[in-house]
Amino acid sequence: MFIGQNAQGKSNMLEALSLLATGKSFRAARETDLIRTGSPLARVAARVRTRSGDVTAACLITRVGEGARKRFLRNGRSVPYAQFLGGIAAVTFMPFDLQLVSGAPALRRRFLNAALSQLERTYYREHAKYTKIIVQKNALLKSAPAVDRKLLATYNAQLAAVGTQLICARAGYVRRLDHEAAEVHARWVGASLPLALRYQPSPALPEGDESPGAVLARLESALEAHATAELARRTSLVGPHRDDMNFLLGDEPLARFGSQGQQRTAVLATKAAEYALLAQATGEPPLLLLDDVLSELDPARRQAFMRSIEDCEQAFVTSTDVPDLPENTAASVYEIVAGHVQHAGAVKAG
Repeated sequence: MFIGQNAQGKSNMLEALSLLATGKSFRAARETDLIRTGSPLARVAARVRTRSGDVTAACLITRVGEGARKRFLRNGRSVPYAQFLGGIAAVTFMPFDLQLVSGAPALRRRFLNAALSQLERTYYREHAKYTKIIVQKNALLKSAPAVDRKLLATYNAQLAAVGTQLICARAGYVRRLDHEAAEVHARWVGASLPLALRYQPSPALPEGDESPGAVLARLESALEAHATAELARRTSLVGPHRDDMNFLLGDEPLARFGSQGQQRTAVLATKAAEYALLAQATGEPPLLLLDDVLSELDPARRQAFMRSIEDCEQAFVTSTDVPDLPENTAASVYEIVAGHVQHAGAVKAG
């Protein structure tokens, strides 16, 4: 437990840990925002004990002109981002994650991309490839009316091939996530209004057939059908960059009918499911980073949530004060004041 008043550095602590796991900030829009004002660089490093031995991971961010250059190191040696990713697994929950339910589809795509990139390095590479092709295709579409149709067909063929891999990976992951999240949610609040997660790919998948061949055929057909509209609007209109995922509670859209407490519980259940799937896939319990998760939860849900993380190997939880812990739950408590961390003792309930 990291406790302290607002604006003392609690979230910064978790942001640093997340940076060493995912290589990216969960809140800063620009890399330069991670560097202290007036400083030339920022460095985050940690020693992590894994089942295969201790690992020292570090991230170095240096100012370069108006931007920044980021380097990743493992055991003192510089490594590419794709190799750094997945070395330390982490699942985060931040207040901003509440917007997963009611925010823009881009937030849910970002969630899926981050989760799958930690699960499979090949997914990260394929997603990076897809993003690059989309940027090139959109640049070509903006050159209308003098669009090179042969080049456009080449981009569409590449998008269909890479996009099929992304859609298949997302479909399988959301199916597993839905099952796990529904079970967690039922343990917390009962099953009267079950939680469900539904993947909405672009284009929609063939009914009952999520095989790569069927997905590829559907994507190729959709790209062809939207060709005229894309030329007119000068942007790509179909593909996994327009996917979405819906949260349902009792078969109703949670974003429209759910209270803030229900939405928060659904996101927490989804994060718990993400943790379980990541641990199963990697064989290594991820770090659990929870920033201000307990506010706005009623006492019963707060106790249920705290019980649910008792078996996590290591969880970092921030709060303005020490919450009531479930019986036989122990925690080490640290206080953060003006960016300085000091051990404040240990607590154990019951």
